[in-house]
Order: sequence, then structure tokens, then C-alpha cells
Amino acid sequence: MQWSEVSISTVSEAQDVVAEIFHDLGASGVVIEDPEVVNGYIQAGGFDYSDMPPAEENGLVLVKAYLPDDGELATRMQELNRRLEEMQQSAPGPWGPCRVSSALVRDEDWADNWKAYFHTEKVGALLVVRPAWEEYEASPDDIVISLDPGAAFGTGTHPTTAMCLRELELLVRGGMKVFDVGTGSGVLAIAAAKLGAGEVAAMDYDGTAVKFAEENIRRNGLEKLIQTGRSDLLAGFKGKADLICANLIADLIIRLVPQLEGHLAEGGKLLASGIITERLADVTAAVTAAGFAVERAVEEQGWAALVIARA
Repeated sequence: MQWSEVSISTVSEAQDVVAEIFHDLGASGVVIEDPEVVNGYIQAGGFDYSDMPPAEENGLVLVKAYLPDDGELATRMQELNRRLEEMQQSAPGPWGPCRVSSALVRDEDWADNWKAYFHTEKVGALLVVRPAWEEYEASPDDIVISLDPGAAFGTGTHPTTAMCLRELELLVRGGMKVFDVGTGSGVLAIAAAKLGAGEVAAMDYDGTAVKFAEENIRRNGLEKLIQTGRSDLLAGFKGKADLICANLIADLIIRLVPQLEGHLAEGGKLLASGIITERLADVTAAVTAAGFAVERAVEEQGWAALVIARA
């Protein structure tokens, strides 16, 4: 199958809005290329970026999404341009220009692009994310996740996912019930299960992401422990969880907060990530208004993750 890789160059303040537009158009996730973040990783010796030259910092970020190259693509592109024009005309809006480009990508090309910079990395004190095509000699205390993102999103090395993995090491308790909202590659669900969760549900809005999550779950021998399916945020999840993971974007987390009452067990917590620091106040306000409180906040490279509990 062919996909259209749609790229939008815009100011960093607009990246969350653009990501939400892509989500509404049916994209399973977005890739945000921020030169400032990339250079920070290079300077810190980040393993994934060791082969990359420094990026030019011009105040712009590149937001990418992949849309199926089918009969609906032209309609989606028209709607994308309409929504971008609407965004630029809204107030307040230091949005600047939004330059749109696209290119056709085959599934196999997409997979190869992931492999170019995705290598084994110990993300936390215990969790190691290993590409399925690499060998790794684990130490006795390593908890290894074998992963092939394929056409889904989530290698475990982006700051939003890495922060979640480190927080899961602190939050997961033996036997607890965990929901992974917007599971992508399934990496957070797999981590929760390997850390001792007794029951895990991993769902995504996009069927392609669910397929790749299921493959990764089988790859790690966890198909009997992790339930998968499609869901718009928490709508498809049954019962209440002790821990809900939501590595999304700020607007989707704000939409999710009112659903917590029916899906979060007494004493349970929400681990929310994918929040650019400029939107942290918006998410915190929504959390507080719904009767919850931010228990802990961590930030890395312009991104934030929150541990949220009942106030």
C-alpha cells in the first residue's frame, strides 16, 4: 500500500493544533521534527541521533503525518488546507505561514526509514527498547521490549514516550489493571505488562496502529495478557483501570479528562504525555476543573508528562 507523507512547516506554537487537525483527518499519529529538540539530543550524545548532523534552527518545526493514498486523499487534503486557513485566521494566533508538502511512501520504505535511526536503548532503570532486527545481550535486571513500529508510531525513544516508560517503572504495581489510550506501536502496554500489570487493554483510533501493536504484543509473548481493539479515546474501554496511559497531544488529553470519571478506579492515576510545555497550563486547567490534580510533572526537551490523580 502507498501512503502520502504530508509535511507542514510551521511555528512551534502551532504544532499541537496541526497535530489535532491530522488526527481529525484519520492519521494514526504525527511525527514532529523540532530542530531545537534534535540538536539537544545530539549535544547530549543521544544514541538515536548519533549519525545525524546538527539541524538548522530557524524557529520552525516540521509536523508530519501519513495518510492512505486512496480515493479519499484529495478530499482529506482539501479539508487540511481549509482547516489550516481557519487556524491562521483565528485569534490569538502568532501562527505564521504553514507550508504544506507531500510525497508518496510505500509501506516497505516507511519501515526502512524507521530503522535508520532506531537502535537499542535503555530508557529507564529497567526498561530496554530493542528493535526486533537487532541483537542485544541483556543484563539480569533488564526488562527488554522487542519492537518493530512498522507503520505505527512509538519507538520508545522520543521524549514523550521515554518519560512515560520511566514513569511506568514507578507507577505499575503487580496485578493492576492498565489502559493504554492511543497505543500506537503498543510499547507502553507491553512495558506495563512486563512490569507486572495483571490486565492490560491497548487501543487506538487507527486500525493500522492496532495491527502493528498486536504484532508487537505477540512478539513479546503477551497476547494472553493484553487486549487490543479500536477506540476513540476511552469510549471503547470496559470497566475501570488503576492506571490509564495517554501519550497523545494536549487537545486530546483535554478531551479525555471528562471521561476519567467512568474509567478510572478509586485511587487510580492518569499518566498523560505528548504535551508541549506551552500547553501545560491548558491541560492543568482542564484537569483541575474536572476535580483532579497534577501529582507530578516531568519535562524533557520542550515536552511534559503528568501524573494525575483525584484531587
